[in-house]
Amino acid sequence: MLDAALGLVEEEGAGALTLRAAARRAGVSQAAPYRHFASKEALLAAVAEEGFRTMGQAMREASAAEGDDPLARFRALGLAYVDFATTHPAHFQVMFGRAAADRSAYPSLQQAAGETFDLLVSAIADCQRAGLVRPGDPAELALAAWSATHGLASLWVDGQLTGRAGGTLGELGAALAANTFLGLAPR
Repeated sequence: MLDAALGLVEEEGAGALTLRAAARRAGVSQAAPYRHFASKEALLAAVAEEGFRTMGQAMREASAAEGDDPLARFRALGLAYVDFATTHPAHFQVMFGRAAADRSAYPSLQQAAGETFDLLVSAIADCQRAGLVRPGDPAELALAAWSATHGLASLWVDGQLTGRAGGTLGELGAALAANTFLGLAPR
């Protein structure tokens, strides 16, 4: 059902997703989805949770590959976020788009999203301990970094950067990370 839902979102957008359409696409009866999902929002929540878990794993792996360098780990998290968004645009749309499920109604979705954000908070705290990021609430600073990274990812996925910015997505991501880090640097 999750794959069927993602396929519909990829081809027709989140607005086209219904439990019946997902059932047809999955080749099951129209009643079958209701055994697992009480509503379309519950299906969207499951897709979003899967997305956060997949993205979080990719971010952890990218960060771990950077070893003991807190700044490199911080940058790797942002680049992995942008990479996930561009390679999994349907997941990204369900996770953050207008049709996104109310996270507060789905504790496991809320937990998965929180764990992913906490990766960034921890990276900011590591950079603070290394004297690379100014003092302050790491969650507040992480929100600023996430907002910038999410903005780049959203603009790229929505095709808004075509012809407006030079460079590859990787180059833009690296530039964003460097510029974001300048704003977080000690004064």
